[in-house]
Amino acid sequence: MRFQFIDDHRDRFCVRLMCRLMRVSPSGYYAWRRRGLSKRAVEDAEIEREIVKMHDESHQIYGYRRIYKELLAAGKRVSRRRVARLMRKLKRQGRQHRRYVVTTKPGKRLPEVPDLLKRRFVAEQPNQAWAADVTYIRTGQGWLYLAVILDLFSRRVVGWGMAPTLGQELTLAALRMALYQRRSLPGVIHHSDRGAQYTSRDYQHLLQAHQVRPSFGKVGSCFDNAAMESFFGSLKSEWLYFQRFKTRQQAVTSIFYYIESFYNRKRRHSANGYLSPLAFEQALAAVQKNNLSYFSVY
Repeated sequence: MRFQFIDDHRDRFCVRLMCRLMRVSPSGYYAWRRRGLSKRAVEDAEIEREIVKMHDESHQIYGYRRIYKELLAAGKRVSRRRVARLMRKLKRQGRQHRRYVVTTKPGKRLPEVPDLLKRRFVAEQPNQAWAADVTYIRTGQGWLYLAVILDLFSRRVVGWGMAPTLGQELTLAALRMALYQRRSLPGVIHHSDRGAQYTSRDYQHLLQAHQVRPSFGKVGSCFDNAAMESFFGSLKSEWLYFQRFKTRQQAVTSIFYYIESFYNRKRRHSANGYLSPLAFEQALAAVQKNNLSYFSVY
């Protein structure tokens, strides 16, 4: 390790001075250099190249945990601590989450509608429970509002809508997309806050028409819709805070790419055992298919 330190800094400091300070002989250092890199150093260099490639492919979003999973998926035998050490050396790190601002404007009171999730944001199958919320993004033309519906089984975005105003049509667009994409839905829970967009008559009628059960948390309580706070935190901290949008259309294009091309299909999610939402649903489908095949034989 001392020889490696000297070699890493020999362009900045005198080799003999560093050898004296680190209590090694210059002849020993030069003998070490002639022997070439150790097997461990060669392996580290190869892993570093993979880390840089994978980190760039994730748009420099992934931290060492997700890079570790990427390396395992690529067939690399490596420990998580080693990945963390090499990423520190490369000055590569994941993007940290920030809190987002609550946009809820209370709608009419619906005391008969309970909170069916009670902060349990999990599901055993797709289409058991959805979470919905709205956030906003700054652009050079003013605010762009984004409504999202998330399937709590896989954390997949199943519906979204974007508009320049925080109106009813925004959330209806997200709901219509989710209903179209997921089809058979009787009994699915739709959880949101009590914002006016979600308590509106048109929105509630559309839920009822598809036998979707409404569920409401408290107004302004981020903990009652923590899954959506987590998603918006990822979107903003990993993606939006590093961009400036002159127009709303630029923001729409960027958010569409994040949701449909990166988040749903590629981004490794800790709640899914570091599988992407799509891969997690495909894994369940494969297991169910195998089970059906087994029982059809016996």
